[in-house]
Amino acid sequence: MLIKAMNNKMAVAISLVIFPMLAFAQNTISVHVHNVASKKGKVNVAVYNSHDTFLSFDGVLTTNSVYANEGIVTLKIPNLPAGEYALAVFHDENDNGKLDTNWLGIPKEKVAFSNAEMRTFGPPKYKDCAFHISSDYEINITL
Repeated sequence: MLIKAMNNKMAVAISLVIFPMLAFAQNTISVHVHNVASKKGKVNVAVYNSHDTFLSFDGVLTTNSVYANEGIVTLKIPNLPAGEYALAVFHDENDNGKLDTNWLGIPKEKVAFSNAEMRTFGPPKYKDCAFHISSDYEINITL
């Protein structure tokens, strides 16, 4: 009887520890970037979680970068709670840490987005790029 009562208490204690951890589970987005033109520079990804901040430098939720490799590179974005996100990716070939643009503001370096493409007169909207995650997630993006 005593052992059964201890097992029940232990089960309750473990549940109290594990269930909150599951509720706030952190997820990883694996971003597979295709069509990287060269080994020069880095491939950068910016993660956004709001249409109000989408594509603003101050509104980036988190970023990551990897050295470029011709063909495909993979970036990992860890520690994200379940939710809605949109990604912007660019190949910083000259490795100056910024997206180079011409005098009209048009990118000189390759740019891509999650679930959407650059439009004729500017970038896509947040809602066109957004996706939901509730566990680890993989996405393919082509530059």
